[in-house]
Amino acid sequence: MADDAKVLAGSSDGVTKAAQLPAHFPAWAAKLAELYFSGTTSMFVLHGNTFDVVRAGPDGDPRWTGLADFLADQLFGRWDLVVHYDLARGLRCAAGANSKRLQDMVATANKWIGDLRALPRDPTKGLLALDLMIQKIVMADPDQRIRCAIIIDHVGYVAPSGDNLDLNEQTHLVTLLNWASSPYIKRLNMAFVLIDPRLTSIAERLSSNPHVAQIEVPLPSEAERTAFLGAQVKATGKDVATFSDYQVPELGKLTAGIGLTDLEVLVRSAAEGTRRLDRAYFKELKKRLIERQAQGMLEFVEPKWGLDTVVGHEAAKKRLLDDAELIKRGELDTVPMGYLFCGPVGTGKSFLATCVAGSIGIPAVVLKNFRSKYVGETEGNLERVLGVLRSMGPVVVVIDEADAMLGDRDQGGDSGVGGRVFAMIASQMGDTSYRGRIIWMLLTARPD
Repeated sequence: MADDAKVLAGSSDGVTKAAQLPAHFPAWAAKLAELYFSGTTSMFVLHGNTFDVVRAGPDGDPRWTGLADFLADQLFGRWDLVVHYDLARGLRCAAGANSKRLQDMVATANKWIGDLRALPRDPTKGLLALDLMIQKIVMADPDQRIRCAIIIDHVGYVAPSGDNLDLNEQTHLVTLLNWASSPYIKRLNMAFVLIDPRLTSIAERLSSNPHVAQIEVPLPSEAERTAFLGAQVKATGKDVATFSDYQVPELGKLTAGIGLTDLEVLVRSAAEGTRRLDRAYFKELKKRLIERQAQGMLEFVEPKWGLDTVVGHEAAKKRLLDDAELIKRGELDTVPMGYLFCGPVGTGKSFLATCVAGSIGIPAVVLKNFRSKYVGETEGNLERVLGVLRSMGPVVVVIDEADAMLGDRDQGGDSGVGGRVFAMIASQMGDTSYRGRIIWMLLTARPD
């Protein structure tokens, strides 16, 4: 079977290289395109900040849309058929805001799969219908084949994590793995995008399969936040100076760790409310929005003192002050990834840690209890918190009672949760690309 020329959206005729994608496409979309054009991967798991909006237009026409609409209208915008599935709405065509393209897709779907409205929302029957359509596309003559993308939202409910899957869930998992590993599908213009905010909600046999690519959708960068804030301020019809003490570039820099949908709340609450966005109100809003982004598992701590207020601990203070000076000068390659404060209860470990943040002049957060009694929930909570921290830097992260909070590599009696939590934290702490951006402060009375 001859390979079809790989193509994605980006111009009137589409593009054939990731480097040709429009400049407004996010970095994760370029990574997806690069893997797709390589011909080695046709299934992608998007996780992380999947509920946020994505930029869908260039500087001359800045627009933002939901993730599924971005995929359907932008990345696969030149393809013949994009089918979207979730448990609530079942199978349906996805064409963004293009009504003419939607009509064409419905006609194409009727030909290749049948009337989508007549199909049940049950995932077992929905995946079976898609599987039959995929077989027809693979077996069709080259000049009759269509370019088709399948988007499955909230895939954790279709192929959930855990060892006790029922027969239907096992069938879903095997079907998805068959699609991902098929060499015939990889030769065609066919792609599968599985979306879930929590990677740990998806069956590990699927997400860790070598034929499946995991791609994190991160929280927005400073440039993305600045562009979005500029568009939101313009939409209010007001000069930003009339309701804010900060200009748009300043807000873009100061709002690290906040999603675009929450930034819209920030701008509109200031523009349409009676309270001016001054320093006090901004700190209050930022604290609330970031804590909500982390679902209450991070708590902001505002350092009131620096290390000069600490009495005693001269050797520790000197080391910490030297490192603080290096961070202020931007010499991040020479600073440690974090610190371990050991000592009996009541000896000032927490106070010393917050004073470090005060001396450096960066925000400090306390990691609160992220553990849950539900299967997979603990790892999902930690995954979300780490995503927020990666986007916030520079930030000091204080973990009190670290021995109990993080566990250890060989912890037993909890179905392996403790070991997985330890591995996730250790992996993040060991990522040197965040040196000086995430400063870990582990406090414990039991360093053993």
